[in-house]
Amino acid sequence: MKRCAILISGGGSNMVALAESMTGDHPARPCLVLSNVPGAGGLAKAEAMGIPTAVADHRDYKGDREGFEAKLIETIDAHNPDLIAMAGFMRILTPLFINHYAGRMLNIHPSLLPKYKGLNTHQRAIDAGDSQAGCSVHEVTSELDGGPILGQARVPILPGDDADTLAARVLPMEHRLYPVVLRAFASGDKTRIDLDG
Repeated sequence: MKRCAILISGGGSNMVALAESMTGDHPARPCLVLSNVPGAGGLAKAEAMGIPTAVADHRDYKGDREGFEAKLIETIDAHNPDLIAMAGFMRILTPLFINHYAGRMLNIHPSLLPKYKGLNTHQRAIDAGDSQAGCSVHEVTSELDGGPILGQARVPILPGDDADTLAARVLPMEHRLYPVVLRAFASGDKTRIDLDG
């Protein structure tokens, strides 16, 4: 059984979707939910699910990203994870961290990569006149939002959409896509998965 650490910064809705999926014949189980934000809503949700939690506050390491990442690694490694799932973890990581978990780390991003890396993805898709938006699960590499894409889910952009209405339609697709990709990844299967909403 693979051990999966989940990294969050906020409410943890994708974390909950992942944790709820890791039951039965799933090849992985959650071993830790870690947040860089003390009091993040996802921590209480993880505790209610019986998952160990930890906090590594990035604000304690102002100007010292390597010190912050060393603390992250120390905290995560104490739980002996085989896999790392970033689920709304809002910190850009350096090669120090990425290389430590190379080949074992996934992230979900709210765009159809390679379009719209970084932030404000839904508004950027609307502003570009795209007909579709969605989310991508990819392996984490040193290139921001640039690792191999393992899955995507698409939704139409509707007339009158704004960033909030589009985000509200993409989020349920994130909750569908990420657990399916994690299950395959934990089984050693990197076949790309595509879903339509």
